[in-house]
Parts: sequence; structure tokens; C-alpha cells
Amino acid sequence: MRILVVEDDRTLGKAMSASLEHSGFAVDWVGGIADAQHMLGSEHFDAIVLDLGLPDGDGYAVVRALRQKGATLPVLILTARDAVEDRVQGLDLGADDYIVKPVAMAELQARLRALIRRSAGTGSARFSIGALTLDTAGRRAFLQEQPLDLSGREWGVLEYLATHARRIVSKEQLIQALTSLGQDLSENAIEAYVHRLRGKIEGSGTVIRTVRGLGYMLEQTDEPAH
Repeated sequence: MRILVVEDDRTLGKAMSASLEHSGFAVDWVGGIADAQHMLGSEHFDAIVLDLGLPDGDGYAVVRALRQKGATLPVLILTARDAVEDRVQGLDLGADDYIVKPVAMAELQARLRALIRRSAGTGSARFSIGALTLDTAGRRAFLQEQPLDLSGREWGVLEYLATHARRIVSKEQLIQALTSLGQDLSENAIEAYVHRLRGKIEGSGTVIRTVRGLGYMLEQTDEPAH
């Protein structure tokens, strides 16, 4: 999953980016509203962590612009402003969560995972599709309760397909979800990860179907798992 961090404090921005990347997120970090709006207009993200006091304006402007466009991207405001009226304004504008600094990195990660799950219509950190079970908090997958041996990228592909189950996901969407700006991941690599995953989830009652010309869809089959 890919996160946009908008934070002008370099020390905090670096720390958040490193922590989120260590926990498996792809992260892009910018320090102001103009850069944030440019990134949001040209790249796909699964959530945004947004400071309010930015050098070129108030972070509320980013939330307002997103919601006026009808974008449903989850927004987590992370700010030093602790007044009730600031919380109310942020949430009323359309932010999904509001945290006052400082915050433990583990809590930030958990809140982002929760926002992304709710956005995708998945309420729990642990859910099953057929005999395939995913634990998004622990970044683990199980087949018939036996853990699957997955690489980081294989997990990323499976997680994205599973949280968008029964919907077509393009190769470009997978690339955007798994990489930060400047990182390279080819469509051929996506095809290779999908091929490996198909072998690893065989017998789960769940398949990754190719939708010709469009992408992939993870769906439960009528065949019983074994």
C-alpha cells in the first residue's frame, strides 16, 4: 500500500517515512501543499498523512480540494494543533482521522491500516477468502491455517488483490501500490509475482483470474478448498 506523507519537519518526515517503509508501506514524502497537490494529481495513493501547518499554506486546503473533487482517499491529519475546534474543522472537511503529535509510530501504522481497510470495505485486520486467510497487521497469509512463505513483493500483490477482491486491478495499479516515486517495477515483474502466487494459493478455493486487457481479479471459486 502506498502512502503520501505531507510534513515540512525534515526530521519527523524522515522518521515517519522510514518507519512506514519498514512496516511494508511504499512512501512518498513532500513538504508542502503545492507538492502534495502535484503528487495527488499524478500518482495513486492508498492514504495520506497530512500536517496542517505547512510553509505554503494550511493543510486543510488539501482535504478541501480532495473532497470537492469527490476523491475518497483516506486522510489522516497529524498535527500539533490540539484544540477541539481544529479537530472538528478537520473532520468536518472530510478527514478520516485526526491525531495530535507526538504519536507512536506503531499507532500511526495501525491507524493507517484501519483507514485503508475501511476504504476497501474490509473491517478486520484478519479476513478470509475461501481457505485463504490474510492478517494485514502481521503481513502474513495462511492456507488452511498453515502460513504461506511469501516474499515482501508477493505479499504486497496478494494484499492489494485481496483488499480489492472481486474487483479488477490493473498492473499499473499494482505497480503504483507497491512502489514510491522513482522506484522501478515492471509489468513483467507483476506477472511473475502473480504466477508465483497462483501456485502458492492453489487449493485455497481462491484464484487470481486474468481479465484480458484489464488486469487481475482475486475471487472465490465454486470448487471446494482442499
